[in-house]
Amino acid sequence: MAGWNADTAAGPLGAGAVTLVEGSSFCISLPNGDIRPEHPHGLFVQDTRILSGWSLTINGQQLEPLAAETKEPYRGLFVCRVARSDGYADSPLVMERLREVGAGIQEQVTVRNYSLKPADCVISLKIEADFADVFEVKEARIQRQWDETRQADGDALTIRAVWQDIRKGMVVQAPGADISPEALTYRVTVPPHGHWSTVLTVMPSVEGAGSTAAFVHSDRDGLSPRDRRRREWVAKIPVLHMGNHSIERTLRRSYDDLGALRIEDPDHPERVVVAAGAPWFMTLFGRDSLWASVMAMPVDPSLALGTLQTLADRQGTVVDPVSEEEPGKILHEVRLDVSSGLSLGGKSAYYGSIDATPLFVMTLGTVSRWGFAKETIAALLPHADRALDWIRDYGDKDGDGFVEYQRLNPQGLINQGWKDSWDAINFADGTLAEPPIALCEVQAYVYIAYLSRAWIAYDAGDLALADELADRAAQLKKQFNEQFWIPERGYYAIALDGKKRQVDACASNMGHCLILGLVDKDKAPQVAERLMSPEMFSGWGVRTLSSDMGAYNPISYHNGSVWPHDNAIIAAGLMRYGFVAEAQRIATALLEAADYTGGRLPELFCGFNRDQLAAPVPYPTACSPQAWAATSPIRMVTSLMQYDAHVSRGGLWMDPVLPESFGDLHITNAPMAGGRITIDITNSVPTVQGLPEGMVFHHGHRPWMTELVEQADRRRSV
Repeated sequence: MAGWNADTAAGPLGAGAVTLVEGSSFCISLPNGDIRPEHPHGLFVQDTRILSGWSLTINGQQLEPLAAETKEPYRGLFVCRVARSDGYADSPLVMERLREVGAGIQEQVTVRNYSLKPADCVISLKIEADFADVFEVKEARIQRQWDETRQADGDALTIRAVWQDIRKGMVVQAPGADISPEALTYRVTVPPHGHWSTVLTVMPSVEGAGSTAAFVHSDRDGLSPRDRRRREWVAKIPVLHMGNHSIERTLRRSYDDLGALRIEDPDHPERVVVAAGAPWFMTLFGRDSLWASVMAMPVDPSLALGTLQTLADRQGTVVDPVSEEEPGKILHEVRLDVSSGLSLGGKSAYYGSIDATPLFVMTLGTVSRWGFAKETIAALLPHADRALDWIRDYGDKDGDGFVEYQRLNPQGLINQGWKDSWDAINFADGTLAEPPIALCEVQAYVYIAYLSRAWIAYDAGDLALADELADRAAQLKKQFNEQFWIPERGYYAIALDGKKRQVDACASNMGHCLILGLVDKDKAPQVAERLMSPEMFSGWGVRTLSSDMGAYNPISYHNGSVWPHDNAIIAAGLMRYGFVAEAQRIATALLEAADYTGGRLPELFCGFNRDQLAAPVPYPTACSPQAWAATSPIRMVTSLMQYDAHVSRGGLWMDPVLPESFGDLHITNAPMAGGRITIDITNSVPTVQGLPEGMVFHHGHRPWMTELVEQADRRRSV
C-alpha cells in the first residue's frame, strides 16, 4: 500500500466514519450520513472528489446519529433522530438515509413521524463540490481554487468548475425540491404516524447532463446494477458453512469486500482486477493487486489472470526518472483522473515498486497451475521474460545478485517495498537505512520468480532456459542465507543497505521468505521462534517490528503495527516448514480480532499487547475495506486446509489441520478446472465431490515450486 514520504496525511476519518465502495467509486461520511468539508470525506469517482459537502438539516437542526449499518459494501443505512426545539428529550422525528454508491450516489431520504400530531418540516441540504484529486485530500494539500458556477434548472442543480484547462462538473437531481444555487429545500408536512420520502441522485458530468440511469432499479427484479453485479459475483464464488459462525461471518464479509473492490480495465472491460483498498487506493496497484489475487485464487482464479493481463499491458518500456518507469518493470499504481503533478511521479502511472515485477512472475507461475488455456499463459510469457530482464538489468544494478532500490527522483517513494513509509527500514538501534536497499522479502520474490519461470520452461521443453533460471535460484538462495542471516541473533536482517551492511532490525519481512522457500531448513526453527516471541507476537498477530527495536512504535504504520496480509503470508510460511501450531495461533488470533470490527479485517491495527488491552486498537487511518486484508482470512483458512491445485498435473491437494475451535467446514461451488466441487472437512478429515474428469484428489500438500523444479531436473538427468 502506498505510504507517505512525510507526515502529510489528512488524518483520521473520524469516529464512526462510514465507507461505502463499489469499483473505483467510494463515499466516506459521518455516522449520520453527512459529508463535511473539514473532514477527509466525500464522494470520489475516478479519483476525483465530486462531493465535498452533503449536509442535511430538519428545521435547522443537525441530525443526531442513532445507527449506521452497511447493508452491502456499496449500500448503507443511516438512522438519525431530530432534536426537539422545545427542550424535551424524546423526539418523534426519525430520519433514514439509504445510500447506494455507484458511478455517483443515490440516496433515499425518509422522515418518519411517531407523533400523534402532524409535523411541519423544512428539510434543507447544503451541497459543496471542490473537485479535489484524491491525492490532495489524502495528503491534506488542497491548494487549487476552481472557478465555480452553479445553475438551478427544474429539479436539478448543476455545479461546473474550471481550473486552467480542466473542466469538471456534477449534477444533483432532487425531484420536488425548491432549488437555489446554495441549497435544496423541501417544505413538507409529515402526517401522524406517517412518513415522507424522496430520492436524491448525484452524478459527475462535464457538460452538466448527468444521467441517473446507473441507479434505475429494474421493474422485473427490483435490483440496481450494483445488486445484479453482486448477484453475479456470488453465483460464481464458493458458498461456505462453518461450525464457527464467527469465522464464517468473517469469510463471507471477505467475499463481499473482494467483490466490491473489483474494478474493470477501462481498455478491456472483460478484464476484472482488484483495487487495493478504500478510501485512498481505489485503483490498480501492482504489489497489492497481485498478492490479493493470489490469495483469492480458491475463490476466483480469474482475478489473478485479469490482474496479470492488465499489468502486462502497462509494463514499462522506457527509462523515465520522473515516473521511475524502466523497460520490463511492473507499475506500482495507476490513477484514473489525477491531475499532472499531484500523483506520485506526476503521471497517471507510477513505477516506484521494487517487488511488483518479481511478484508478477510469481503470480504467473500460480495462475499457470489453475487450468487456464495454454495460449492464455503463453501470451503472458514474453512479459514474464521482460520482467526477468528487468531484474537482471535494472533491479540488480550493481551485479551483486540481489535486487535493490533507490528512488530516481525526490518526489518518488523513499522506500519501495511493501513497507513503503519513509521510516520503515531501519537498524536495530532505530537508525534509518540508506539506499540502495536490498530487502529480504524481495529476494524471496525474485527466487520464486526464477523457479516459476523455470518450471514453465521445463513443462514446455525449454531445458536451456529452465536450467539457467534454476541455477540462478539456487545461487540466490545460497547467497541470501550467507549474507542476510545474523547467527548471533537467530534471524534474518530486514535488508542490506547501500554499503552492503546487514540492516539488523528484527522485522516481519523474513516471514515472507518462509512461504517461498528461501529459508534454509536448519534456520527455520529459529525464525519461527523469533516470529512467535512476545516481542513480535502481540496476541493479535505478528508485529511488523519487534518491540525491543529502537524504532518500535505500536501506533506507527510499519514499525510495530499488525497487518493481516503480512500475518496470512507468515502463517502460510510457517505451515510450509511444518510449524502447524504456530500457524494455527496466528490464524486464530487474527480471526478473533475480526470479531471487533464486524467481521472485516482492516488494513492494519496497532501493535499493543493483547494482555494490555482486551481489544485490538484501530490504526487511525487504516484502509477498510482493503484488498489484501479482505483476502487474508481466505488465505489463512486455505493454508490450514493445505488446499491447492495443479490442474495440468491433474491434482487437487488437501491435508487439513484446522483448529478444533473452527468446527467442521462445508464448501460448495468451489471453482476447480472449469468445474465446481464440494468440499467437506469433518474432524480434519476431508472429502471432495464433483471433481472434473482428469482430476485426482491427493491427501497431502501440493508439491512446492522448488520441488517441481527439482523433480523435473532429476527426471531429465536419469
